[in-house]
Amino acid sequence: MPGASPYERDPKFEDTLRPGSFDEFIGQKKAVQNLQIAIKAARKRKEALDHVLFSGLPGLGKTTLARLIAFEMKGQLHTTMGPILKRPGDLVGTLTKLEDGDVLFIDECHRMLADVEEFLYTAMEDFQISINMETGMAGRTITLPLKRFTLVGATTREGLLSEPFRARFGILEKLEWYPSPDLVRILTRSARILKTEIDEESAHLLADRARGTPRVANRYLRRVRDVAEVKSAKKITRAIALEALEMIGVDGRRARRDGPQDPPGADQARGSGRAQDAVGRRRRRGRHDRRGLRAVPDPEPLPGADVPRAQSDRESREASRNGTRAGRATATVLGTESSMKN
Repeated sequence: MPGASPYERDPKFEDTLRPGSFDEFIGQKKAVQNLQIAIKAARKRKEALDHVLFSGLPGLGKTTLARLIAFEMKGQLHTTMGPILKRPGDLVGTLTKLEDGDVLFIDECHRMLADVEEFLYTAMEDFQISINMETGMAGRTITLPLKRFTLVGATTREGLLSEPFRARFGILEKLEWYPSPDLVRILTRSARILKTEIDEESAHLLADRARGTPRVANRYLRRVRDVAEVKSAKKITRAIALEALEMIGVDGRRARRDGPQDPPGADQARGSGRAQDAVGRRRRRGRHDRRGLRAVPDPEPLPGADVPRAQSDRESREASRNGTRAGRATATVLGTESSMKN
């Protein structure tokens, strides 16, 4: 449908294309290598994996990596989202039913409230939670022990996380957008799973327009597959791919073969950065009001303030001499009048 956002999620469609192991995962070599080493070490020691924080733009594989961690650790994956956690009590039921080695995945964890973050401090660090049973003078607190679990957080805005919460993650991985060759491999694999044949040129065409995001590339592949099936084509060709992209309103004039385009939100981020730089320059250049939003105009200069200093000093000396001469003349006149009266 023209105008539909290609970044919207389709969980049922995405689940069929998710890799089942790290060997099938394409891209993010550094993050995958670090995770494999940490998982092997944890399994060798028979311990739970350290808490993991994934940051990056939407559609880069944060949820997929969380699933792979649960699979490699032989544990169950429990999923929730930051926006729905309104109070600490919302997590009590989930935390108490976790078993050793289970993975609790919190998507968009930067949108959790501060009370929920603070409630997770002891759960992540000491594997126990405290629950207030009553309030007032007779109030009492119950401490519940938890099994050794792994918390996996995913965020698209790591800067919004509080420092104490972020510091409790032992593994921090920032996911980058994918180069075009990796997206071509992903599209080829997805087409094989969907039992659709696609030539290399068409795969490069879709990869160049996916803006470095596998989720977008797979969404475009789905739309191109629909056009190919309607036309009874045995293979997705360049002509069919171009026709399908035009139908969904994808403009490929800015596509580059040598690498992906800027990821979604990069223009807004650059604009925000330029605005902050402008505010900083104004702050350094002049005084600001309390909020720091606008410059406070400097006071009006005094009359003659813009006159050069040398000229001002010369005029002051001349005025002083003229005043002295006028004073002498006045004294002489007063003296003459006084003598005439006598």
